[in-house]
Order: sequence, then structure tokens, then C-alpha cells
Amino acid sequence: MTKRKANRLLLYHEKRARKAGYSLIAGVDEAGRGPLAGPVVAACVILKDLRPKFRNRIDDSKVLSPKARLKAYDEIRKKAFFGVGITDEKKIDSLNIYKATILTMEKAVKGLGVKPDFLLIDGNLKLKVPCKKANIIGGDSKSLSIACASIIAKVTRDRIMDKYHKTYPHYGFKYHKGYGTKRHFEALSEYGPSPIHRMTFRPIKHDFSGKRRAF
Repeated sequence: MTKRKANRLLLYHEKRARKAGYSLIAGVDEAGRGPLAGPVVAACVILKDLRPKFRNRIDDSKVLSPKARLKAYDEIRKKAFFGVGITDEKKIDSLNIYKATILTMEKAVKGLGVKPDFLLIDGNLKLKVPCKKANIIGGDSKSLSIACASIIAKVTRDRIMDKYHKTYPHYGFKYHKGYGTKRHFEALSEYGPSPIHRMTFRPIKHDFSGKRRAF
């Protein structure tokens, strides 16, 4: 399947909203709900043209290689309006990850700079935004706008974690981005949680909370 044909198939929800009379159709998605450290990041995207000619593959960010994501990220920035929301680990701990994710998505919508009149939301989260909304389970593989948002969110978060790696190199954040890999757990066992770990998440709270060190 060609990239152009794949993009057309991912535009079903956008075109359906357009036929219903909506013009500024946005997709919103997040990255970083599951990691043990770092922020949750969301992006909201409005394609400037619903007949986009992307040279790079646009898909769920999780199925793209880091190199492919970066190429897609640069192209999306040129062909879409986008906003980004970021919520750090302290706010995640104070709210819980579910509420923090909703807050972050709402920040991304507000950060667009233009007000969408229709919002496609990945998953079943209920956002408080003043426009018509539709939830799409697995939306990052079913909607081009949401797929673009997933790429913007993922690349943005990965860059944040790469910066944290320079501050806390013991944990290898640039390799696992805060997810619970073997390497990450080994570092936690040796050093305890860092200041950017989510202290309310089960493995940190139950297994490592007593080992916290100051850096």
C-alpha cells in the first residue's frame, strides 16, 4: 500500500466530520501514560489540508522507528497547526495519571492557537473542551489527525527524556524513556528513585520508595 493510499484510509473520521459541516477538525493523543518517570505529553493537530501529500509514513507513533518518527515529525510541523501540553511527574502524583492525562490533552487543545470545532480523541477519555467531540478507540491507527498528534507527542516527550538523561545519567532515560525495562529496574535497585520518578506508581511506591536519593 502506498503512503498516499494509507493516508486516505486514515481520513475517514475527518471527512465524515467535514461532511457534517465542521471545518477545523483536530486530533488529540498523548505519550507517556505508562512510564515510571517523567512527564505525560499530549499533542493536538489540525491538518491544513484534508488532502495532505505526506512524503513520510504517518501512523501510530508506536509502530514507527525513531528515525521514521523524526522525519514524520518535521513534515507534520509544516503541514498542520499543532499544540502541545505537558504535565510533570509531581502533578501526575498529585492528581493520578488518568486525571493528569485529561489535563494534558486539554492543555494541548488550548495550545493550538486556533479553536477546533470538532475534536477526535484517542481512547475513551472525556475532555472538557467547547466543541463537538468523538472518541476513537485505537484512534492513532484509525485517524490521520490523531496519528499526527501521537507522533508530535512522542517525539516531544522523547526529547524531554533525553535531556533528563544528561541530568540523571545513572538511569539510562535516553534508552528506555522512563518505561519499566530491565535496565531501568536495575538502576532503581542500585540508586533508588530520582526526582523525576512517579512516586505513586506501584513499582516505585512499593519496591523503591525507601531508597530515594538526592542528586
